[in-house]
Amino acid sequence: MQIIGRLADQPEVSATSTGRDITRFALGVSSGARDENGNRPVSWFRVASFVEGAQRDFLTSLQKGTQLYVEAEAKMDTYQAQDGSNRTQLNLLMRNFEALSRPQNREASEPTTGAESNTNAAEEPLSGVGQS
Repeated sequence: MQIIGRLADQPEVSATSTGRDITRFALGVSSGARDENGNRPVSWFRVASFVEGAQRDFLTSLQKGTQLYVEAEAKMDTYQAQDGSNRTQLNLLMRNFEALSRPQNREASEPTTGAESNTNAAEEPLSGVGQS
């Protein structure tokens, strides 16, 4: 599966039950027509990765709102929820990624040049990023 979306938050590293480090993050992907407020519907994808070394360091340094291209293995898993119902969940295991652009909404303390402002204006809005 290949998706392009924006980080919902900064990726986090945790240990699996076997002690191996896993990096997890969520991507928001905008699609469809804009509503009256200029926002598009957002689909959320949870992604896991076992990248190590410099790749993991780079991935975990990316800020909320960074646009990523992700190649991942997609697998549908069925599990039983606490209420006893069967649920299906799409699990993505990242194989490769590329950071495409920085977040649009940067802190006021960060200086921007005219060129950066023009580049950011063409990017998709961050509607819904960070809300799940």
